[in-house]
Amino acid sequence: MSLVNLGDAALAIEVAARAGKRLLDLRASTPRETLGAVGDREAELLIASLLREARPNDGYFSEEGARDSARLQQRRVWIIDPLDGTREFAETDRSDWAVHVALTVDGRPDACAVALPALGLTFGTAHPPVLPAVSSGPMRIVVSRSRAPSLAANVAAECDATLVPMGSAGAKAMAVVRGEAEAYLHAGGMYEWDTCAPVGVALAAGLHASRINGSPCLYNLADAAMPDLLICRKELAEKILSAIRRTSQGNPV
Repeated sequence: MSLVNLGDAALAIEVAARAGKRLLDLRASTPRETLGAVGDREAELLIASLLREARPNDGYFSEEGARDSARLQQRRVWIIDPLDGTREFAETDRSDWAVHVALTVDGRPDACAVALPALGLTFGTAHPPVLPAVSSGPMRIVVSRSRAPSLAANVAAECDATLVPMGSAGAKAMAVVRGEAEAYLHAGGMYEWDTCAPVGVALAAGLHASRINGSPCLYNLADAAMPDLLICRKELAEKILSAIRRTSQGNPV
């Protein structure tokens, strides 16, 4: 298949899916002690090569790639996390890791894809997923399994919600898309590549996605840090944002 002739959204899905397949092959053939490092490197090399072939004039910004400030002057920039959840990928019984491929245009997610290779799933803006009905039980908020923010526990208490620990940011965001949770809340350190593709897919699916102060998620900035994120059902957004404000105890959010 020629990637050059694909539209941006279809290209994002194809690249994410190919990288996911490569990672699954590596998972089956690479010693566990080197699996994470090999996965990061090989997925980066494949994605960079595919996008250079298909969109040679676009900017490129990846967690694992070389930094090039020229992207800051470009309208179209691909933001990539070739293996989101390296730790989970190296734990070969886990499925909560992802591949993120996102095109930003003027700093906003445009054509995005999140692959969950261990589940055989790829979500993209080309065909936005249909959200399932809201669960009738308590609100479920997915949080980091290794560094769940105290803010999430406070918000859960305010909203009578339960916390669901999970691995990669992409897996957590897609848990909301898939109806396995109603919200994903993080505060305490992430970067543009962690959130760009998941935010693009979430918005295309009709979810709310913002910083925890309610402001939009903007990308291709000189400072790539994006320390906080809220993805949730739109009908719950104001409830959660209000709980964040109340439980922040006067600290700016």
